[in-house]
Amino acid sequence: MSELIILNEKDNVGVLRAPQGDVPAGHKIALADIHKGEAVVKYGYPIGVATADIKKGDFVHTHNLSSALTAEALSYVYDKKLAPLPARPQRDKVWAYKRAVGAGARNELFIVPTVGCIAASAENVARRFKEIHKNDMKVDDVVVLTHRVGCSELGDDLIRTRNILVNLSENANVGGVLFLGLGCEENRMEDVKKIVPEGERVRFLVAQEVEDDEAEALRLLEELYAVASRDERSLVPLSEVTVGVKCGGSDGFSGITANYLIGRVADLLEACGATVVLAETPEVFGAEQTLMARAKDESVFQAIADLVNKWKDFYGSHGVNVYENPSPGNKAGGITTLEEKSLGCVQKSGKGEVKAVLSELERVSEKGLNVIESPGNDIIACTTLAATGASAIMFSTGRGTPLGGVVPTLKIASNSPLAVKKKGWIDFDAGKMLTSDVDEAVNELYNLLLDTFEGKKAGNEVRGDKQIAIMKTGVTL
Repeated sequence: MSELIILNEKDNVGVLRAPQGDVPAGHKIALADIHKGEAVVKYGYPIGVATADIKKGDFVHTHNLSSALTAEALSYVYDKKLAPLPARPQRDKVWAYKRAVGAGARNELFIVPTVGCIAASAENVARRFKEIHKNDMKVDDVVVLTHRVGCSELGDDLIRTRNILVNLSENANVGGVLFLGLGCEENRMEDVKKIVPEGERVRFLVAQEVEDDEAEALRLLEELYAVASRDERSLVPLSEVTVGVKCGGSDGFSGITANYLIGRVADLLEACGATVVLAETPEVFGAEQTLMARAKDESVFQAIADLVNKWKDFYGSHGVNVYENPSPGNKAGGITTLEEKSLGCVQKSGKGEVKAVLSELERVSEKGLNVIESPGNDIIACTTLAATGASAIMFSTGRGTPLGGVVPTLKIASNSPLAVKKKGWIDFDAGKMLTSDVDEAVNELYNLLLDTFEGKKAGNEVRGDKQIAIMKTGVTL
């Protein structure tokens, strides 16, 4: 087996399978002489420009390679190039909770604080409720969407907070929701009620309006519990399933193993009519044309272009260069430029046609591959995916992270040493793809995802790691 992984015949760098001298595994070695100013090519696309002459066999990293990205908005040409999806797999149904919004992997009660001031009270209520029902719990969990916003906000920040919390409450994993407000916040309960449908699975409580708010919250939870506890799983087609894809703490193997593997599973899901959602807008910079070539029509193509240019403008308005990414951890793991990171990142989307481009406040309405607006930040992106409608997330990592969203968040390690070292964090080892059958790994992850939909707990659920975070762009009063 070659010591170098060569991803495309156009590449002039390869990736080390194992350390070579002082060069760590996952880092790049030149396959040919590269002159100063020439493009360095990986995945068949430029990942930057050589800042010095590079000889064949040399180590290629930050000392001799830099990004070629600029802050300027670019013009693109629609040139559709689409590969066929794989055959529909035999396992094309799951035992899940059939909701009006799709298939739920879980049957949970959510407590949604409208403002961060009431979050601790919400957590007390959830703890007390679970203690009361510790011997007869008939729902999977009681989850508090703890956050620290909802007050001292105006404009877009306030709209974003309210709408993301509402969208999270409408996730298919939710069997009942209690909105818990304080009473004096900008994110007013009366405004939440204008967009949340009334019904037997929704309750509202403003703490300042009652004497014993925690007792009243427990009473309302019991009403929701009486309804949700009757819910049962049924066999539903995968066309009812929505799955998010995310990467965090990427390394030089992420685009080769874990992200590629997630993309293969995404293709299988789409072959069954399922919906897959790709987040992380800034981590498309430099690879956007690979998505644009798969846009279903010119309007979707233009929406991708507009989204990329919008975020470039956003970066520029804050005096930040688009190539500030990758992070120090990414670089230590072998990723040098944002183009390289992005080309690895988009591997998670597979090869399916891009059906729609959504703003951060929209929910999926079209089956197939959707692109959702979000920053690259792990927990904000996971929150956006769940708010968009994802009932589970496939999350790749090369450096490792324990982070989990409010839906089952399967952690897929890009390298085996991480999977061995952090067994409590990692759900699947994609590093074995470097030494074993890739198709076998694809089938294993596909079945693990469906098993998770059917009740198998992801590592973040075992640890009780269910977080949200909401992006802020404005002032705090």
